[in-house]
Amino acid sequence: MSTTVIKTSDLPQAFLEVHPHNLYLYCKAYAAGLRANTAQTKNRSAVRGGGKKPWAQKGGGRARAGSLRSPIFVGGGVAFGPSTNRNYNQKVNKKQKKLALYHAVAELAANDRLFVVDSITIDSGKTKDAKAFVDGLGQRDVLVVKELIDDKSFLAFRNLQNAYLVEANELNAYLAAAYHSVVIEKAVWEKLTKES
Repeated sequence: MSTTVIKTSDLPQAFLEVHPHNLYLYCKAYAAGLRANTAQTKNRSAVRGGGKKPWAQKGGGRARAGSLRSPIFVGGGVAFGPSTNRNYNQKVNKKQKKLALYHAVAELAANDRLFVVDSITIDSGKTKDAKAFVDGLGQRDVLVVKELIDDKSFLAFRNLQNAYLVEANELNAYLAAAYHSVVIEKAVWEKLTKES
C-alpha cells in the first residue's frame, strides 16, 4: 500500500479559508449530544416517609411544618435538583458541519498527520496485520477511513487500542479532531476534495 502524506499545499482553497470557530461549535454540539441526561434527585414527593404532621400547627413556639421530608429538614427532598427532561441538543447547520470538517482536515495537513492510501484492506482479518499497518505510520493513534468496511478489515481493526475504523459516511469533524492522525482511502479523499 503506497502512502501519501497530504500537505497544506495539496488542499483545495476552500479548506484553508475556514474560521476555526466552526470546528469549536461542531465539537461542542457533538459532545452535548452524547450527554446521557440521567442526573436525578428525589424531590419531597419521592422521598420515603413524612406522612404525619410532625407537630401541632400552633402553640409550640416553632415554625409550622407539614412534613419532615420538606427540603429544609435533614433527610428531606432536594429543592432544586437537575431536570430529567432537559434537552442538551444544539443545532449545527449542514454547511457549518462541512466547514468544521474542512478545518479539522486542514489542521491535520498542516502538521503532516493526514495520510492517503490507495486501499485499506486487511485480507487476513488478523489484528497483528492491522497493527503492523498502523505501526508503519509511526503515529500515536489513527482514525482509519474506508469507503466501505469489509468483514475482514472490521475484524482486524476492532481490537486495536490506537486505531478506529470508520466508513466514509461516518467521518465527521469531531472524530478528525479527536485523533492524532487520519488515514483515508484515495477514493474517499477524492470525493471529499471534489465537494469543496
